[in-house]
Amino acid sequence: KNFAGAVAVRFFLGVFEAAVTPGFALFTSQWYTKREQGLRVNIWFSFNGFAQIFGGLVAYGISKGTENGRSSIAPWKIIFLLTGLLTVTMGIIFLWLMPDNQLNARFLSKEDRILAIERVRENQQGIGNKHFKMYQVKEALTDPLMWAFVFFSLVGDIPNGGISNFFSLLVKSFGYTSQQSLLYATPGGAVEIVALILSGYLGDRYRQRLLVSSFGLLISIVGVVMIIAIPATTPTGRLVGYYMTNAAPTSFVALLSLIATNVAGYTKKTTFAALFLIGYCVGNIIGPQTFRGTDYVPAEITIVVCQGLCLLDLGFIWWWCRRENARKAALRAEPGYQKIENQEWLDLTDRENIEFVYTL
Repeated sequence: KNFAGAVAVRFFLGVFEAAVTPGFALFTSQWYTKREQGLRVNIWFSFNGFAQIFGGLVAYGISKGTENGRSSIAPWKIIFLLTGLLTVTMGIIFLWLMPDNQLNARFLSKEDRILAIERVRENQQGIGNKHFKMYQVKEALTDPLMWAFVFFSLVGDIPNGGISNFFSLLVKSFGYTSQQSLLYATPGGAVEIVALILSGYLGDRYRQRLLVSSFGLLISIVGVVMIIAIPATTPTGRLVGYYMTNAAPTSFVALLSLIATNVAGYTKKTTFAALFLIGYCVGNIIGPQTFRGTDYVPAEITIVVCQGLCLLDLGFIWWWCRRENARKAALRAEPGYQKIENQEWLDLTDRENIEFVYTL
């Protein structure tokens, strides 16, 4: 009913939502091999695109259906009630169905549980460890790779914070009506779905997740340039540019999948994921501030600069992982080197485990 109430509700929504993405990343690392994780992460993250399509169509339908005051409930309240109840229902179902690891999977036989564990032995990460290890937190905080990930999530999500919050207003600024903006924004979700699934598939197939995912950022930058360069008298061209910006999440999701793949040690992985998502939240807080005013010029410049910096950061991450792989290969080649038996289940970190190889 007022701003304070809206802020309170949004705060608790953020609290309960915060565990979703890092939790899904942990589940992916537990159940799938490294070669399978990239596509799987991209698939479940692509449902943000499905949500954009579904939400846009629902919002358009409710807007049309409540024209001329034909509803006793405000349209925005109907949207929140519908999507909120769906989310709560799915959360309860997920809590009941999803085991915390393979050993507790009710839908698997005893033999299949053993096979499910053995198939992820090559990940060198085990299947989770409930003990909190302070040394792994310290290692995460001193790992340059983690700060490169945090930098990307913060800087890369400044554009996301603006576009995701104001996409309908952005489309409306091209000359469309409020209802048209709800409907015309939905194809952006389809672009996100296609870009993510294609990036995940090609990244896993050619084992170059970082390089493949960078094309999404390049497409997004071209889209922003189109919005800037195409005159307001050609709204269709600017709308196409907006659709192209929806390819940007490919690199963010590639890094999210690499948290599942390239970070070992359960405490280190959870610390890594938490700080990565904190960067994401801060970026989304900063993003809307760049959309002040009516011409959106500061926002457009910010998007291009931030995504350009993210491309450089991706290059650093690729170089760092490649360098670490070479360093570990040299250590394994030294005379007298012996692999520790069953070290896959010892909850070693990626830096401790000489057998651990980073995925690029």
